[in-house]
Amino acid sequence: MHRLSHDEISRIRTTPGASALLFITDRCPVGCAHCSVDSRPDSPRITDFALFESIVDQLCRDPDRTMVGISGGEPFVERRGLTLATRRLAEAGKDVVVYTSGIWAAAPDPPRWIHDVLDRCRCVYLSTDAYHEAGTGPERFVNAARTAGAHQLPVVVQVVDEDGGADRARELLTLAFGDTWRRHAEVVPTQGLAHGRGGGIFHPGTRRPGRTLGTCDSVISPVVRYDGRVTVCCNESVVMGAGPALLRRDCGSGDEVATAVEDFRQHPFYRALAEAGGGPLTLHPKFRDLADRGFSDICGLCWAMARRVRPDEADPLLRTIPLLAKGTPA
Repeated sequence: MHRLSHDEISRIRTTPGASALLFITDRCPVGCAHCSVDSRPDSPRITDFALFESIVDQLCRDPDRTMVGISGGEPFVERRGLTLATRRLAEAGKDVVVYTSGIWAAAPDPPRWIHDVLDRCRCVYLSTDAYHEAGTGPERFVNAARTAGAHQLPVVVQVVDEDGGADRARELLTLAFGDTWRRHAEVVPTQGLAHGRGGGIFHPGTRRPGRTLGTCDSVISPVVRYDGRVTVCCNESVVMGAGPALLRRDCGSGDEVATAVEDFRQHPFYRALAEAGGGPLTLHPKFRDLADRGFSDICGLCWAMARRVRPDEADPLLRTIPLLAKGTPA
């Protein structure tokens, strides 16, 4: 079975229609102070398993999506849902990638069902930093890394790049695998997100004029939540219900999920944002006043624009802007 590196996963995620993220639970027992979705031990989880199965089966039937990520919350607190999803997705030939804190690795050898889940995965994203370590401790991280490595899974360690976090991750990987840890794992520094509880710790970056902002890769990779909510991108605030309603849709079945995903893919605003970018979109009369307004990131500009766009938007200029940005005759 082919294993996926971080670069391969990034390439698939930026390929239109090739991936989706299954947000399997809001619940997480770790309680990190920087959590971007404000997950808690008593947060909502799957209650309608018929709906959840319908969603998973729809992802399995989707012929274009070769990779499905599974996140939360902490996916491993959802034993029944995670077991079902990884089994059916793997049987359907999908590449499964799971995102976890490693909270499940209290002992060097976890329960059999966890081994079964890992057997179906192509890569494990394992988070650590000062915030995660305060909730899980270094032993669980080391145990989780070793367990994934025993399944020959690449371990991608996402770490907030501050206060020596990346160096600490390398120390823990050395404990897990010795000096040859790079054969098993890679460290990917990230920036803390000012969403959820993270809004009290991290602050938005320098504001830039809307006309200078580029494309959004995330807008082509939808997030499907366990309760039927579909969002056009991975912005955690949108998943939790914030931002313009245009960016999400609440569905009651797998078929409705499929319709929502396809509607998002075909919508001219999202296609323009993915193919041309925010800057070229400010040439549109509808968005011209946003060209010199300051935004900390593409999400801020997207939200401002999305509030002016209808779900059934048929504006031919939105369809033309990507062609003009590419220099293609309309």
